[in-house]
Amino acid sequence: MLRDPFGRTIDYLRVSVTDRCDLRCVYCMPPEGIPLKPISDILTYDELIRTVRVAVSLGVRKVRITGGEPLVRRGVVPFVRRVAEIPGVRDLGMTTNGTALPGMAAALREAGLRRVNISLDTIRRDRYAEITRRDALPKVLEGIGAALRAGLSPVKINVVLLHGLLRSEVDDFFAMAREMPVKVRFIERMPIGCAPSEGYVSTEGVRDRILALPGVREARNGSSSAAVTYEVPGFAGKLGIISPVSRKFCSDCNRLRVTADGRLRSCLFGRETLDLRGVLRGGRGDDAVADLFRRAARTKPRGHELCDGGDAPSAAEPMSRVGG
Repeated sequence: MLRDPFGRTIDYLRVSVTDRCDLRCVYCMPPEGIPLKPISDILTYDELIRTVRVAVSLGVRKVRITGGEPLVRRGVVPFVRRVAEIPGVRDLGMTTNGTALPGMAAALREAGLRRVNISLDTIRRDRYAEITRRDALPKVLEGIGAALRAGLSPVKINVVLLHGLLRSEVDDFFAMAREMPVKVRFIERMPIGCAPSEGYVSTEGVRDRILALPGVREARNGSSSAAVTYEVPGFAGKLGIISPVSRKFCSDCNRLRVTADGRLRSCLFGRETLDLRGVLRGGRGDDAVADLFRRAARTKPRGHELCDGGDAPSAAEPMSRVGG
């Protein structure tokens, strides 16, 4: 079992399979994109499977596949199957922008994926194109339906709060949760890599609007959940709030992260990483990989240093590499 110096049990591994993405979201990267890592620097699927196996042997039970955009990497469905077949993996999820889900959701579910988080910051086509610099909203909405039909559960919609978000756009997401069995979570924007720190919007305004809904009540989450979730009578889905800046949830953090290029991170916002790729490719055995995981747990900070307003130093790398 992995435990950090503050008594937290580490049983959740987030694995980035690529730094590439088919969108260009304004808070993630500039219009021209970012310099991509050479393919030779990206961990192979075999290396990732070895990493997950070792992590599971140390007590990891939940795995989430991230990117970049994980569905742009060739062979991701067979990779999902291989992860799902590892004894001890009890919960396998993915975070995606949803553009490829219309043609892949059923295959992913059949391969063993259980749940999916879909990044979607507006349901207005013009605003979506402005935020992502791509006209892909119809594909994402189709992808949400495909995920639900495939039996992926829960389907969570991650909404980053941005300056200029209209009250009516929040209403759009309330309507989505009313009509569809999805969990819509409103998330504070975090200063990561090349994303500027200006533009921070607290979740407090949306929280007040949720609490004003008739009959709303707070739902129970797992002890390590970052979200506060609300149930509303008559809603097919749920609403949630994630406040990494204004209301830290670090005290319950149970995560480690593997970046696409083989760095092991103990904190999303931390600048210090461990060279997993060097160990994997250096001819060393699984014991060395396990030692690296133990070291990551031992050096996990008590919490991040973001302050209210999001003006603390950000992580050194863009989100597409960190694999948030």
